Amino acid sequence: MINPTNPTNAYTVPSVSITTARTGASSRANALGMRAMQERAYAKRGEQYLLIKSPPASGKSRALMFIALDKLGNQGLQQAIIVVPERSIGGSFADEPLSQYGFYWDWQVAPQWNLCNAPGVDEMRVAKSKVDAVRKFLESTDKMMVCTHATFRFAVEELGVQAFDNRLIAIDEFHHVSSNPDNKLGSQLGAFIARDKVHLVAMTGSYFRGDSEAVLGPVDEAKFETITYTYYEQLNGYQWLKSLDIGYFFYTGAYVDAVTKVLDPALKTIVHIPNVNARESLKDKEREVNEIMHGLGEWTGIDTVTGFHLVQTRAGRTLKVADLVDDSDPARRSRVLTALKDPAQKNNRDHVDVIIALGMAKEGFDWIWCEHALTIGYRSSLTEIVQIIGRATRDAIGKERSRFTNLIAEPAAEQATVAEAVNDMLKAISASLLMEQVLAPRYEFTPKNAGPLGGFDYGEEGYKDGGHNIGVNKDTGQIHVEINGLTTPQSPEATRICKEDLNEVVTSFLQDKIALERGLFDKENTLPEELTQLRMGKIVRERYPELSDTDQEAIRQHAIAAMNITQQAKLALAQADANGDTAQGSTALLDGVRKFVNVRDLDIDLIDRINPFDAAYAVLAKAMDEKSLRQVQASIAAKKVSIPEDEARELAKRALQFKNERGRLPDINSADAWEKRMAEGVAALARYRAQAKAAQAQGEPGNG
Repeated sequence: MINPTNPTNAYTVPSVSITTARTGASSRANALGMRAMQERAYAKRGEQYLLIKSPPASGKSRALMFIALDKLGNQGLQQAIIVVPERSIGGSFADEPLSQYGFYWDWQVAPQWNLCNAPGVDEMRVAKSKVDAVRKFLESTDKMMVCTHATFRFAVEELGVQAFDNRLIAIDEFHHVSSNPDNKLGSQLGAFIARDKVHLVAMTGSYFRGDSEAVLGPVDEAKFETITYTYYEQLNGYQWLKSLDIGYFFYTGAYVDAVTKVLDPALKTIVHIPNVNARESLKDKEREVNEIMHGLGEWTGIDTVTGFHLVQTRAGRTLKVADLVDDSDPARRSRVLTALKDPAQKNNRDHVDVIIALGMAKEGFDWIWCEHALTIGYRSSLTEIVQIIGRATRDAIGKERSRFTNLIAEPAAEQATVAEAVNDMLKAISASLLMEQVLAPRYEFTPKNAGPLGGFDYGEEGYKDGGHNIGVNKDTGQIHVEINGLTTPQSPEATRICKEDLNEVVTSFLQDKIALERGLFDKENTLPEELTQLRMGKIVRERYPELSDTDQEAIRQHAIAAMNITQQAKLALAQADANGDTAQGSTALLDGVRKFVNVRDLDIDLIDRINPFDAAYAVLAKAMDEKSLRQVQASIAAKKVSIPEDEARELAKRALQFKNERGRLPDINSADAWEKRMAEGVAALARYRAQAKAAQAQGEPGNG
């Protein structure tokens, strides 16, 4: 499943490669015309609140059509309102003759109620004028309407949540919503749930809802029935695409000079150039587009029908390049957009070769032939990275391999903004690690000797003397692993999190700058337990403060186990590959897990003693100039300060657990580095308390 690789073409980008089985299952339709994900979602159509977590191209839009039509036809709802983040995505909900494929009804939206097709370029300016259209729709007997998030927000503000009673509200690209009070759609969503008189279907192609802020509060989230269709299931069930490479490439100087090293003219490519305010930008977007095209070959003109640039490569081939950056000529830009959306050209591989974009062509943009998503500079959110990668994960005839490359400026000694460059680099590595977790099969962890689980295949040697006791669910791709000393979640909510939301917890960990810096660049001075127990423990407590200590510890252990087992499986495969024993096909990750697990009797203490960033550092060491790498390591190590008070308090708690288990407190002179660190934490906490007492005695505000 996951193999370290260097793509075999004109350039070298250190990356991971995800290999799939190509079973065809994700595109196979049942008697009602539903693919696998749609069938799974439709089975839950009777729920009032549904959350569909499914990757791009898995058919979420059509799944919503099936569910909405049933709610209108069988569940007594009056109307269905589909809410999308921008007008271009409204095309996903165009009319569909579903009855031709076996379903009971067709999906038809009257032209006047697809507000995404209404004239107007500036959505925020024209949205208020569309409120009247929403009001008229609510008063009509028509059944379906499609509008943007902005239009819907204005309509709810003016008409009130009560105006939407007994209706279905379906929110596409749900990760745009947030529980932050400043997020209007998020606040309105809370009001709808509190009133409890609508049905809600929320859909997202990202595996974490909200980047640094949750979309829903715990109480509201518990009301939603979750349908999860993983990237693993989606990609493994394709007919054609069999591998996806994910990597980052470091450069010095201007990015336009480095683009030619990673931009292969033979691949169908979307290039996302940096925002004009980004550090990587040359502050002249038209020049940047021109230099990228110059890197591809010689410009020979513009196609008068499509508006695409024509560029002749050095090999004599003419490339069609769609420029979505230049907005100086609205007529030409409109012509390009129309050409890209032309349904008659959807299956024409030769229609366009390269798309250059700034803020467009991300989520909801469907170009099935895209083989390479090339992004310059870091992106502000991991959600955005997932969406960009999704542009290259469509299945198409003859398309066997695709890749995502993040072009990142390498920190250099002469740069005045080394800290900023390091921050960008950390975000790129974080995105790569997150995608490895998202693309891996989900784990089912149980304590040691819990026994086999139903639906899992353990092979002939499973649960025998010397057997590996690792099971695989062939339908879902889940892997069952037993871990000695694993804490079992006690509450239904903690159990749900361990089954459904581990990637959300891992995402928070990967966004923790301290964990990334110390785990990657301060390995000599940072103990793995400081990351796996202290940092991850802090993240879980802050994310789920309402849960018990036992449940918080269970979630921490499950999240670290999911991350570390995937990373160690990758390292095991890398070692096997170096020895000429390469794992092949869709069993590669499983083989890596078996290699790792079979080496030792797997227990949670062992997992906690592994730095989660070891595998990433191995890739980084190959990708970066050694001088730059050492410079970054020195700058990070120099930042380390004495033990903060909150960390000292957590170390003291771990020391108390140590005492309960061993009958003594940790020894500050111990040869075991973690025991010594816990003792240092106890001493540091004692100093903080002494300082607080002294300050109090002198009438000064203390720290404790």
